Parts: sequence; C-alpha cells; structure tokens
Amino acid sequence: MGLLPHRYPFALVDRVLEHVPGEKAVAIKNVTLNEPQFQGHFPGRPLMPGVLIVEAMAQVGGLIVTQMPDLPKGLFVFAGIDGVRFRRPVIPGDQLLITCELLSLKRKRFGKVKAEATVDGQLVCSGELMFSLVD
Repeated sequence: MGLLPHRYPFALVDRVLEHVPGEKAVAIKNVTLNEPQFQGHFPGRPLMPGVLIVEAMAQVGGLIVTQMPDLPKGLFVFAGIDGVRFRRPVIPGDQLLITCELLSLKRKRFGKVKAEATVDGQLVCSGELMFSLVD
C-alpha cells in the first residue's frame, strides 16, 4: 500500500475503503493467527495487543494528514493519545473496521483525529490520536 510509509511487519492496514484527505479515512485490518505477536500474546489464547490496535488506528488516521495537498511533505508521526478505551478483545479471525475523522490541524504540523475500531459492528477501541510533522 503506497499511501502509508509502513511496511511488513509493521503495516497494520490491509485495505483502505474510504479516504478523504483532510477529513476522514476508513480502512480494515484482517487479524490473522500467523502474525508474529500471537506467538507470545498469549500462547493458547491469542489476543491482539491493545497497543497494536491503537497503532492500526494511528496508521489510518495518518492517512488523513499525510495526503493533504496543502501540507508540507514530510513524515507525520504518532505523537499522543487521549481517552483511549478498549471495549472487547480482538482475536485472530476478526476484521477491524477503523474509522478516523480529523478534529483539528494546527500550524500545518500538528493534527488530532477521532478514531474508532469495530468488529462486526461492536466497538472495540476508541480515542483521540495526535500526529506531528517531523522535518
């Protein structure tokens, strides 16, 4: 996927469903048992680590700011989280539907998005994520 700078094994977005630069992005992450984190988290009871759910949401949120034509070119990095809550476990076989909407953009360098991840229509994780442009 050329829209994001991430590559295997840290690319956590499988397909972009909707992308409106500067407004919104919707994408999916198919959670599969052969992903490396499941070897140790947890043997016999694989659960997707919460930090990877948040990272997947951040990658989708990053699409909103990285593809805006009026912003300087560079690398936007994950800079913070507010109010993130986990509602239910994510297991192999689940498909995360991740929706992010831009809340604010300051000085064309700092962005904040509202992010939600669902599985089969049930909220799994939500919160606000911040991004910063690295020169």
